[in-house]
Amino acid sequence: MKRFSVTDNKTVGGIARNFLIAAVSLFVNGFGIYLTMRASIGAAPWDVLSLGLSKTLGILYGTASISVSVTILIIDILLKEPIGIAMVLDAIVVGKSVDFFNMIDVVPVPKSLPGSIGMLLLGLVIIGYTQMFYMRAALGCGPRDTLLVGLKKRLQRIPIGLVSIGLLSTATLIGYLLGGPVGIGTLLCAFLAGPVMQLAFRSLSFDATAVRHQRFSETIAVFASAAKKHNCVLGRKRKHA
Repeated sequence: MKRFSVTDNKTVGGIARNFLIAAVSLFVNGFGIYLTMRASIGAAPWDVLSLGLSKTLGILYGTASISVSVTILIIDILLKEPIGIAMVLDAIVVGKSVDFFNMIDVVPVPKSLPGSIGMLLLGLVIIGYTQMFYMRAALGCGPRDTLLVGLKKRLQRIPIGLVSIGLLSTATLIGYLLGGPVGIGTLLCAFLAGPVMQLAFRSLSFDATAVRHQRFSETIAVFASAAKKHNCVLGRKRKHA
């Protein structure tokens, strides 16, 4: 946290700046996810579900991913977990970013298993670093992370690791039944995504637990306060005119 201090979202300018940081980070995050899928040795658990839905319903991956994210977001709201504007951004940008990279077909499929594993690992590294910048914006965590925390609060006797395994296993099973790609890459993503992300955080001295995410209601309050001040200034100018 010494190298990267979290900017307080107390002004419209601060929120706008951090919103842009989150948006760019999530777009690049989509490229990381694209690489893990392009490796063609099995997708990450949540992507297995989205790809399964995409195959079954005949829709783009991004559309399926948004559907999954929105469903989880609704569950988060029902669980009364804190919701931030970046959560909505997450639900939309990442999936459509993957669709964009699929459309331009920018990276060829590896022709060997080592090449596929290398591409998948590169994707995980990109995901890890972009996740850090996204979280640093302090405008809300992703829907899936929020769901994990929400379930852990209600399953206090169960370690968060087991709760996570349960979520990932459920997503993978449903995705597999819908035709999603499961393989060695699925296992690598499930077991390496967390450690790779932690290494990325440590390399830039970032402490995710020190970030205090702004709720959606707080963001609205900042904009409302700014609008009120602006109207007051206009009123004084008109009075003296």
